[in-house]
This record gives sequence, structure tokens and C-alpha cells, in this order.
Amino acid sequence: MQKLVQGIHHFQKTYFSSERKLFERLAEGQNPEALFITCSDSRISTDLLTQTSPGDLFVLRNAGNIIPAYGGSNNGAAATIEFAVGGLGVKDIIVCGHSHCGAMKGLLNPEVLQDMPAVAQWLSHAESTRRILKQNYQGLDDVAMLKAAIEENVLVQIENLRTHPSVAARLAVGALHLHAWVYKFETGEVFTYDAEEGQYVPVSERTGAVFVPTVRHLSSRSI
Repeated sequence: MQKLVQGIHHFQKTYFSSERKLFERLAEGQNPEALFITCSDSRISTDLLTQTSPGDLFVLRNAGNIIPAYGGSNNGAAATIEFAVGGLGVKDIIVCGHSHCGAMKGLLNPEVLQDMPAVAQWLSHAESTRRILKQNYQGLDDVAMLKAAIEENVLVQIENLRTHPSVAARLAVGALHLHAWVYKFETGEVFTYDAEEGQYVPVSERTGAVFVPTVRHLSSRSI
């Protein structure tokens, strides 16, 4: 806790004092550019990764960057998505998985979740991911299987995202774009799914890559 308290003092004395006008403008309201959905993993810093400032991103975080299909679960994710899209009018939604994801390890090895029933129940929203892996990725070693799970899960959650009425309505008129990302934190690389190639490519090469609803599993490995 002492580290956090010291961090607050440092923030107030340095960053806040130099950016006071920014925070005063934020008090008048928010107008984020995108909804950023990612994992709760402590190794991910959305602002650091995207080099954004307060007010730029509306962020939803949970174990495994999971988005339950609309109506399938009474949870805060649906409300957050609805507010971001309908209330704030974000034009982009990014679902960002990451390397070494503990949630995906749990999905692949459910026996480790015997004493965490709430986590096991939450991961049921990634059941499609597990079945895709079972049917299309036989024979991979543990490391390769985890990478496949991370990548496929992002695509599965984007499909779940499309079931939300607020998202579907905006997509229908071209007012919203969906992006599938995977962050490899040990190298700093970010990959985006390219629908035409059927694989993930570096974000720097496909800045406008948008996911389309025609993919059931990756056509080739890329990360």
C-alpha cells in the first residue's frame, strides 16, 4: 500500500499540477475515442500501451477479456458496452487479449479451478473457444496451444460482442468498427486480426484492420 500512496503523492505534485487544465475539462464530461476491452491482468497498462491520456479510452476489464453474449449473463459488461456505444458514441471497440493469459490457462486446464468456482463459471463464456481449440488445434504443445487459445478467444468474444443490440445497430449503419488485438507484453508487440489473411499481423502493418464475421478459426499461426 505504501507504494500506492507514494504514487498518489507523486501524481498530485507532478502530473496533475502540470495537466490541471486537462482535468478541469474532463470535469465537464467525457468523449472517449474507443471502448478498450482487455484482461484484468496486472501486467497490462492500457494508457501506457496506447500512449493515451485520461478521457481518451473507455475501458472494460475482466479475467480473460470476456464478453458474455447478450442476455446470457446478468453482468456489468453488457451495461458498460451499452453505455459506451449508446451513451458515449464510441466509434471503435477493441478487444485485446495478451500473452501468458492466466484465464486461458484455466480454460485449457479446468482442474486448476476446482477451488475457484466463480472463475470456472465465468470462463464458461469462453466455451466456444475451448471447442474451437479441441476441433482445430490437436497436436500442439502446451505453449502453442495457449497462444492459439489467446488468439481464438479474442475472435470468439468479438462474435459475442455482435449479439449486443447497441453494437449490432451501430454496425448495421457503419458507425462502429471492431478490432481484435493481441498484446505480447514481453516484446511490446501488438497484433491485429486481418480478416482477409485469416491471421494476426502487427498493428503497425494494418492500422485499419477490422474483424468481419466470417472466421471460425485462424487459417495460420502468426504470433
